Amino acid sequence: MTPEDLNATYGPRESMEYDIVVVGAGPAGLATAIHLRQLAASKGSEVSVCVLEKGSEPGAHILSGAIMDTRALDELLPDWKEHGAPLRQPVTRDEFLFLSESGARATPAAFLPECFNNHGNYVISLGEFTRWLAGQAEELGVEIFPGFAADEVLYSDAGAVIGVATGDMGLDKNREPGPQFQRGMELHAKYTVFAEGSRGHLGRRLIERFQLDRDCDPQSFGLGIKELWEVDPAKHEPGLVVHTAGWPLDSDTYGGSFVYHADDNKVVVGFVVGLDYTNPWLSPFQEFQRFKTHPSIRKHLEGGKRISYGARTITAGGLMSLPKTVFPGGVLVGCEAGYLNASRIKGSHAAIKTGMQAAQAAFDALAAGRSHDELTAYPAAFEASWLHDELKQSKNFKQWFKKGRTIATLMTGIEQWLLPKLGIRNPPWTLRHAKADHECLDPADKRERIDYPKPDGVLTFDRLSSVFLSSTHHDESQPAHLTLKDPAVPVSINLAEYAGPEARYCPAGVYEFVGEPGAEKLQINFANCVHCKTCDIKDPTQNIVWVAPLGGDGPNYAKM
Repeated sequence: MTPEDLNATYGPRESMEYDIVVVGAGPAGLATAIHLRQLAASKGSEVSVCVLEKGSEPGAHILSGAIMDTRALDELLPDWKEHGAPLRQPVTRDEFLFLSESGARATPAAFLPECFNNHGNYVISLGEFTRWLAGQAEELGVEIFPGFAADEVLYSDAGAVIGVATGDMGLDKNREPGPQFQRGMELHAKYTVFAEGSRGHLGRRLIERFQLDRDCDPQSFGLGIKELWEVDPAKHEPGLVVHTAGWPLDSDTYGGSFVYHADDNKVVVGFVVGLDYTNPWLSPFQEFQRFKTHPSIRKHLEGGKRISYGARTITAGGLMSLPKTVFPGGVLVGCEAGYLNASRIKGSHAAIKTGMQAAQAAFDALAAGRSHDELTAYPAAFEASWLHDELKQSKNFKQWFKKGRTIATLMTGIEQWLLPKLGIRNPPWTLRHAKADHECLDPADKRERIDYPKPDGVLTFDRLSSVFLSSTHHDESQPAHLTLKDPAVPVSINLAEYAGPEARYCPAGVYEFVGEPGAEKLQINFANCVHCKTCDIKDPTQNIVWVAPLGGDGPNYAKM
């Protein structure tokens, strides 16, 4: 049924009015909401703030390493320790290893670039931290609605964003109303803050509609895959942080890994692959499984038990890929815009800081009686901040890797070790790139096929058993949230030219080609989806479009 038919049959959607609506209860969205309420309290005024979260609870869809730099948290909630923030394990030691197939070469501590120095930071579960942050927001009077997925951006007749609408409930697989059908809700706001994380589905539409990326380089992404292990106490070194580069990826493929020793005999191990990789035979999931067999990594995990799994993309383009972040009636904050510092593999501090900056700009606009205009004070505040200085220093990090690992390693050392010692924080040269990640795949017949070993079920695993550990659930009677613009493209182009890369780049086994040779078709197992957004980014024809499933569906990460 069309929207007009739905209105005629069921009536128009009900609406609610707020000063500010925030889409996404991650660190960026919650920091925005918290700071708005703090500012209102300090001025004796009132600002109504609503946060929509598509996960079953705040933190359910949050996935990160994670090492937290507390600089922005110190600004947002200076007394976070007294309020019980779950930052329990300080970093005690850093290692950086260059891996060959059987060996490892450690970088001497004296030559470790600043971006890999984690002294003063904490090994955390970002999901656990997000749940705590949501509690802080609610204590300040923020209304949080978990299990409600924002499905549509609402616009005024003049074209300004005036809020969002949640998706209709009770649609069948053909998107027709079923017996439990219920219309979505419209949430109207004077300003709407989009904090969906990497490749937010509404953020993508806003960037296209307002051409927010016309003056920047194409955004570049990485796919991060993570497992949580409980290990032998004799092998546990609380606070140890290990990063690696090199094997199993070839020298022209951007990527790296992390092994973090958290508290309570827990170790997180993860692998990041740049989605600008060129070999269509590559499988990021399988590369991660191979990585764990390296002697320098295996020693951390052997005798332990894998207890959770997840995957999520990160925005890794840096300062030169940052789009315009304001438009009439709304802003992009955190990883929605791409503030993550790829050289540090850290984005939480940037998410919190940009959320605070957006909150200040919105609060000042409301106090002046404005609404639905561009909050230009927000990007101005960012450009004057310590975060902008930090991202300037790392502006070339990902671009150097497009020239190969050897050059990238040398130039990272120069830009983030040597130049700072000379008092130079902003490299005097700037690298640019023109290709989006989906444009980077070579034809399959131009590249050597990669044959991966079978999993052993002890250290290495298959995708379906991994998805089980993500506690992912989708109501299979709903419409598929992974949609195709043209159903013929996966076979006629992707399979024919690139050997069906979607069957390899998805870390959850969502896509598989079935049928006899010459009569194949793409089968989409959307119930497996962990909402990583890789397909929406890497599909070479941009034929796959990720839309919101039912609110509350998807992964349910516990300690991730």
